[in-house]
Amino acid sequence: MIKIGLTGGIASGKTTVANLFHELGVPVIDADEISHRITEPGHRAYSEIITQFGDEILLSDDCIDRAKLRDKIFKDDAARSQLESILHPMIMADMLTQVAALDAPYCILVIPLLLEAHQHDLVDRILVIDADRKHQLARLVQRDGIDEEHGHRILAAQISRSKRLAAADDVIDNNDDPSELATRVEELHQIYLSLAKSS
Repeated sequence: MIKIGLTGGIASGKTTVANLFHELGVPVIDADEISHRITEPGHRAYSEIITQFGDEILLSDDCIDRAKLRDKIFKDDAARSQLESILHPMIMADMLTQVAALDAPYCILVIPLLLEAHQHDLVDRILVIDADRKHQLARLVQRDGIDEEHGHRILAAQISRSKRLAAADDVIDNNDDPSELATRVEELHQIYLSLAKSS
């Protein structure tokens, strides 16, 4: 089975594209969904995060205040590295367990930090969802209800667009007409099915 690593900058449209593949019957495993699950109270990652960052990142119901934690790590590279060292191994182990249980020609692994975390070895091909900074910023501000300065800080913490594109085997342009996304996903779907047959 071919493993397609779907990645892209924040607010580039990764979830939209992943949903389009899902609608075609392709198994989709999302690192962010795993991250949310393993950081709920009672899970190991939750305990390690609280030990590392303290209970000031908790909400009144003892759940992690994700906005506060995100703000903390985007202001502090060392804090971001600490969080990633907790989460990444657990997320990858969970992903690989799910992949091993699949029976399909190919699957999509949605890994936002695929390149930043040097996880190329987990996948057979890299699919980058590409959006320019202007579109990313506008979507990020609207989606998360933050100001532009905060949005610029978040974007600045990510790998550059040029490095992301240089690593790509395939690219979906999500700068203009969103209605064209489905057509491009269908094209890639056929390519991936063909590659799976010949592998």
